Amino acid sequence: MATRTFTHLYDNHDYALQTVQALESAGVPHSDISLVANNADNRYGATTATGAVPADDTAAESTGAGTGASVGTILGGGAGLLAGLGMLAIPGVGPVVAAGWLVATLTGAGVGAAGGGLLGSLVGAGVPEEHAHTYAESVRRGSTLVTVRGDDGQASRIEAVLNGRAPAAVDVTTRRMDYQTEGWTQHETTAPAYTAAQVTAERSRRVRVS
Repeated sequence: MATRTFTHLYDNHDYALQTVQALESAGVPHSDISLVANNADNRYGATTATGAVPADDTAAESTGAGTGASVGTILGGGAGLLAGLGMLAIPGVGPVVAAGWLVATLTGAGVGAAGGGLLGSLVGAGVPEEHAHTYAESVRRGSTLVTVRGDDGQASRIEAVLNGRAPAAVDVTTRRMDYQTEGWTQHETTAPAYTAAQVTAERSRRVRVS
């Protein structure tokens, strides 16, 4: 059966965490869920990564596992996806906390600026390119992205959870239009990461209008 990718974007990070937990409670394996959240202000941990490392890298296993566990504890993760949150830097996005299958595509061999970063990973997973640009840019500006993969047999279960949580999520078409009115055209993988102050200001602005 064909594999599909489902996405939800959140300005409120807690809503993203609740969606992950709802998906797992519905029986969706945490190996099929991914979360990527901007961490320019070190809001979700004490360490900022200087670059992505392969998921099977020995150094990552010896130093990153403890960091991921501490972040998961801070965010209330149990034995599921949130317990495995770790830190890395994505080209064109900046420092993030992340976990899940999409992260493996970001940290795999050959992925990086040349591989398209988060944008390239989303497009490669089947997300429409127009939406992928908006998702990647939104994470760059401070939002949190939840992505889920599933075959046709799992689709109805995943859709039931995401549809039930749709009011808490960002409408990607509206967000794209908002960016375009500000002169934005597309996400650039060579763009500088937002500073902590810029991320804080953007989050505050979005929370007020959401």
